[in-house]
Amino acid sequence: MLSSSIVRRVTKRSGVCFGRFSSTHSIPQHSIYVSQSTDPYFNLSVEDWLFRHRAPEDPLLFIYRDKPCVIIGRNQNPWKEINLTALRETPSVPFVRRRSGGGTVYHDLGNTNYSIHLHRHSFDRKVTAQIILRAVRSLGIDAQLNDRNDICIGDKKISSCLFVLGLKHISGSAYKIVKNRAYHHGTMLISTHLEMLGELLRSKKDSMLTKGVASVPSPVCNLRQHDDNLSHEHFCEATISEFCRAYNVNEEVQHINEDTNLVDLDDVHRGVTELSSWEWAYGQTPEFTYTKSEAFEWGNVAAEIQAKHGVILESSIRISNAAASISEELTQEIESMVASLKGQKYGSISPEALVSSNIGPKEDVRRWLHDMMWN
Repeated sequence: MLSSSIVRRVTKRSGVCFGRFSSTHSIPQHSIYVSQSTDPYFNLSVEDWLFRHRAPEDPLLFIYRDKPCVIIGRNQNPWKEINLTALRETPSVPFVRRRSGGGTVYHDLGNTNYSIHLHRHSFDRKVTAQIILRAVRSLGIDAQLNDRNDICIGDKKISSCLFVLGLKHISGSAYKIVKNRAYHHGTMLISTHLEMLGELLRSKKDSMLTKGVASVPSPVCNLRQHDDNLSHEHFCEATISEFCRAYNVNEEVQHINEDTNLVDLDDVHRGVTELSSWEWAYGQTPEFTYTKSEAFEWGNVAAEIQAKHGVILESSIRISNAAASISEELTQEIESMVASLKGQKYGSISPEALVSSNIGPKEDVRRWLHDMMWN
């Protein structure tokens, strides 16, 4: 228990409430942690704290669930990966950029996340994936690994050339290696909202070229589709058992939340603040170029916007097949309006930011540009 002198503090963006104290646990003391929090900012920050401070030679397992959210990889482009229009229609579902690489995933309470931390020299992606595979098989599910170390369910006799196409993913994973530390973390789909997953991760921006990492779309299914009785608790127990067997661990599970005294909450709070900032969520986006064209009654336009770290580097527009009413002066005004986007945050531009005459071709372009970057 924490003392009554705890000073409460809240991060507005995530809603996480922390108990502030002088922690004696600046270094993780245990091997197995299960979070009772469902806040993605908190859980990802705890994961990062465990990764940075646990002695690398000591294996560690961290398990958690998040309330509905979209998690993108460290080097991904949210405008490319996420259906931002659908996301805005569900304001209770944030997107969070994690600190590891890999693709975009959807989290909810039907999705259990696991993280195995090891010394770099003993880290093997296939070995850690097989720990989770054995856990799933111990629950009576006939699963297997594909060539990306994702855990799948499908016909084990399928030919190798159709191996990926013939399987459905129940788990996706990502990795992080820094100096002598490494971890493998992933998701296990138990009873997740697959319709929401499909809707939020469906982005149609084929003409957006990015230097970031692209997700690899895959068919997915829930464990519950193969056993109605499986639960988060069952998967946790099976995973903990296989982890302990693999690394000869014999200790109790440590349950943590926003008031825990088992982690350095000051450090975790700093992580939450960073993850919820615009500078991290959007400002870490690799360079990209988005081109799009549109046909108006008065002519055709093609715009190109180049951005890096969420800020527009260059923007231009070409007008072709213009009607006789489109004067050279109006064309220059439209080109100047588009060029004025340089230096502004991509996707944060309100309709009012693009000054126009409110009617006619200039207004048409203004609204079209807003929709181009906003949706």
